[in-house]
Amino acid sequence: MTRFFLTVSLLFFAASAQAFCGFYVAKADGELFNESSKVVFVRDGTRSVITMSSDYRGAPKDFALVVPTPRILLRDQIRTVDAETITHLDNYTAPRLVEYFDDDPCAPKVVFAPTLTLDSVMNESLTIDLDRAKAMGVTIEAQYAVGTYDILILGAEDSDGLARFLTETGYQLPDGAEPVLKSYIDGGMKFFVAGVNLERHAASDKKELPPLQIEFSSDDFMLPIQLGKLNADGPQDALFFMLSPEGRVTSTNYIPVSLPSNINVPLFVEEEFGDFYKAVFAEVAPKEGGLVTEYAWDMAWCDPCAADPLTNAQLAELGVDWLSETPTMGQNVYVTRMHARYTKDQMPEDVMFRATKDRINFQGRYVMNHPFEGEMSCEAAEDYVLRTRERFIQEGQTLARLTGWDEAEVQEKVRMSVPETFR
Repeated sequence: MTRFFLTVSLLFFAASAQAFCGFYVAKADGELFNESSKVVFVRDGTRSVITMSSDYRGAPKDFALVVPTPRILLRDQIRTVDAETITHLDNYTAPRLVEYFDDDPCAPKVVFAPTLTLDSVMNESLTIDLDRAKAMGVTIEAQYAVGTYDILILGAEDSDGLARFLTETGYQLPDGAEPVLKSYIDGGMKFFVAGVNLERHAASDKKELPPLQIEFSSDDFMLPIQLGKLNADGPQDALFFMLSPEGRVTSTNYIPVSLPSNINVPLFVEEEFGDFYKAVFAEVAPKEGGLVTEYAWDMAWCDPCAADPLTNAQLAELGVDWLSETPTMGQNVYVTRMHARYTKDQMPEDVMFRATKDRINFQGRYVMNHPFEGEMSCEAAEDYVLRTRERFIQEGQTLARLTGWDEAEVQEKVRMSVPETFR
């Protein structure tokens, strides 16, 4: 199917705007941490579905898992789950590194685009997956047929989701479209999209141990962690993925701390993101053992996304049973990711939880801002270079504070990672 993207409105934009859409470049997932386990906990009323995945690497015959449950489990309450589903959820919620690119400080001033109008009629010939669009934060405001064209009028929450929707629908975006899309989204605009309608113009052989899942009803919303501590020979890490139709899940007996987030970091962090994140986590995690909130967002969309949202089929596999039967993207599933760290002598109580009505979005997100590296010959260029140099110094100071790393060493890495113009 051939498509084209109507680019008239993209040819005019504000040169002074810094509203570039960041794109995901790295993630801090569970693979960074040794002696770790992953637990997905679906909770709806008194119904609990718990899926458990560990990093066990030994012989299958030596594997043992002991989990306290509130009652005898029936056979149909015990299942296995595809390990890739857990990995997908881990990737989707992992703390992430994104990057932005500065605009040319010497670019022309704002030129406004002409208004595009069409006399159109409603037509259902273009098939659009409305659930998929919604999952990416895209609203189909209207759909028309105009001669040989299919027309969409779109609203969007963020440019990442809009660009992905357009690409998946078959439209070809011009280079550099995303940052411009974002500037229009920030201005509250809708999007006119046109494409050619051609009809109007023609058994797994995995070797890993699969995660185990149990289901039961209980008034207590809790995770038993004490047995898992018995064979610990050092700090243990556990990721808790809490899925609820209500909102953010929090602990009532170990109050989670939140990651520092939306923080600018030096460019060299891209090459050292794993070490960076482990250092940040070590600084913020309670020394007496406890929980850190790394992510809290509705499953339907995110900005930026480290992976696609889980499908309804994957969510159903994890125990979500309140969705429609249509096998499309997630809806009304709020996911909270908490990272626990503790030793054998810490966190002496099992973890008690409660679901809240809080649906405020949060993610562990770190941002690299690349300087403009093209030719700069205007008066504004000198000021831009000075401000950018100061920005790099501040980013180094922030990084040293976040990680506990030596500031002098950090600043030297900063200096060596930026273009010579900004040293």
